[in-house]
Amino acid sequence: MKIARLVYAVLLVVIAVPVGADQSRDTLYQIATIDSLMSGLYDGFISVDQLSKHGDFGLGTFDKLNGEMVVIDGTVYQVTSDGLARKADTAVTTPFAAVTFFDKDKVTTIQEEMTLPTLQEYLDSLLPSKNFFYAIRIDGTFKRVKTRSVPSQSKPYPLLVDVAAKQPTFELLDVKGTIVALRCPYFVKGVNVPGYHMHFITADRSRGGHMLDCTIISGDVSLDITPEFNLLLPNDESFYQTDFQTGSGDLKKVEQGN
Repeated sequence: MKIARLVYAVLLVVIAVPVGADQSRDTLYQIATIDSLMSGLYDGFISVDQLSKHGDFGLGTFDKLNGEMVVIDGTVYQVTSDGLARKADTAVTTPFAAVTFFDKDKVTTIQEEMTLPTLQEYLDSLLPSKNFFYAIRIDGTFKRVKTRSVPSQSKPYPLLVDVAAKQPTFELLDVKGTIVALRCPYFVKGVNVPGYHMHFITADRSRGGHMLDCTIISGDVSLDITPEFNLLLPNDESFYQTDFQTGSGDLKKVEQGN
């Protein structure tokens, strides 16, 4: 009888939680973990077409680490190692990506020049809490944007920190474009990038990549609070056998290029 009462109480709690029709849109849907990518697990296992069913905004990479992924307005772009962006083939797979359906919860404007550290501090000031996931879109005018993208890798795959040490970088000057960003809470270390992970694409959707640095002049900021998280892990021998306890390099060097 005690067990029955306990189950009944739990059911009451669940039923009492209001569930909106669009609750699933507030989910960050992630393919694999950042630690798996750091460890050199670059074989894609979910297609762009399948990924697109779970979100219209986000970022990631492609099979064999072949370029940077930018997902915006429901279109998946592939920025290859020449810094050029093109619509991704829907059959191409990804070993790591995170997407959500973008719905604006907060909108504001940037009306003064900001460097990347200042921009991130400003974004932090907009957050109701640092303990949620956020999708952030910034459409703006930039004095300078520094991006990177990496070429396709061959087996045996090197660690991501070694790939990033030789990454092609690009300087975009006086450009209009969009920052596609995720901000993850610090307790997801190993699963995703704690703090900000930013990709960039120009307004004409011709260039972009993983954003290393920028100076923004003005822009419109849209914030999507995303309290739900869904993780899909690779179901293959490489993932089974990887020892994530040993570590696989410095994530800060990979993300910030230093």
